[in-house]
Amino acid sequence: MAKQLVAKVGVKKEKGWLYFVDKKGNVARAKMARGRKKPKGAPQVVAKVGVKKKKGYLYFIDKKGHISCAKMARGR
Repeated sequence: MAKQLVAKVGVKKEKGWLYFVDKKGNVARAKMARGRKKPKGAPQVVAKVGVKKKKGYLYFIDKKGHISCAKMARGR
């Protein structure tokens, strides 16, 4: 499975936060839960990008802080 670069964002990741692409196609982050503690507060938008998502693809933040996607393996 090869990944494709979708948008160059360059987000700097901080320890203790989970970074993801939200429903609107923006880069967001949420405090990571540890043990039985529940994370407090709503996710924060870090960068407004507005990426259009295609069905059947997984969108994620890569090591360099850019948005990438990969085809999902389903129904083997």
